[in-house]
Amino acid sequence: AIMYMVEGQQNGFTSIPRSIYWAIVTLTTVGYGDISPVTPLGQTIASIIMILGYGIIAIPTGIVSAEISNTNTQQEKPRCNECGHKLSNSTANFCEECGTNLSDTPQ
Repeated sequence: AIMYMVEGQQNGFTSIPRSIYWAIVTLTTVGYGDISPVTPLGQTIASIIMILGYGIIAIPTGIVSAEISNTNTQQEKPRCNECGHKLSNSTANFCEECGTNLSDTPQ
């Protein structure tokens, strides 16, 4: 609604629903480019919305995906039977934490 008031009909923001469409497309980082602000105030508002889009959707999605991937990888690693340390190398002969001979103990 603010973009409708700032930009006006002459710049493509012909109605409040059309302006809301633009805000959703911008916030979700899709950015079709069919509507774009022309005035300096409108471009400033658009910049803030784009940064919010990255902060709310794009960056957290990458962080959550990386953590899920990291969790799945960590669960598959074998542990030392002596100290319980997660082994970074599943074919190692000795525990990197306590030095226990891993070939003598069942995994």
